[in-house]
Amino acid sequence: MANIKLTEKEMQYISLFEALTQVEVLDCINDEENNRLIFIVRRGMAGKAIGVGGANTKLMKKLIGKDVEVVEQGLTLDDLIRAALFPAKVLSIEMRENSNGGKVAIVEVPAEQKGLAIGKGGKNVKKAKLLARRYFGVDVALK
Repeated sequence: MANIKLTEKEMQYISLFEALTQVEVLDCINDEENNRLIFIVRRGMAGKAIGVGGANTKLMKKLIGKDVEVVEQGLTLDDLIRAALFPAKVLSIEMRENSNGGKVAIVEVPAEQKGLAIGKGGKNVKKAKLLARRYFGVDVALK
């Protein structure tokens, strides 16, 4: 895991979410641009964290006034991108170098799921970019 520094506010959000869901939170990203919190939980724990019919995320949203999204941890860049773009199906991820010498993960999804992968206002692909940069220092682009 990358060397992540959480703000006091993010730690408060984690504490509240853990108390509400009884699920350990590994990381919290306060995405102010999209007025949302992204919680990273262990693999296999997203369903419990979200709750039946989204009950936990809905209650958390009501309490804090921000959208709440849950992503399962990815130990590899591949796993993390797939989790961030779920439920869109990722066909392939190819690493390339951009003109600045940085790394970019080119993600291919089925044509009929491209809208799902991008999300309303680009929200889903932005989530994948945030997480890939935070944990692996890599940018993400859809193919």
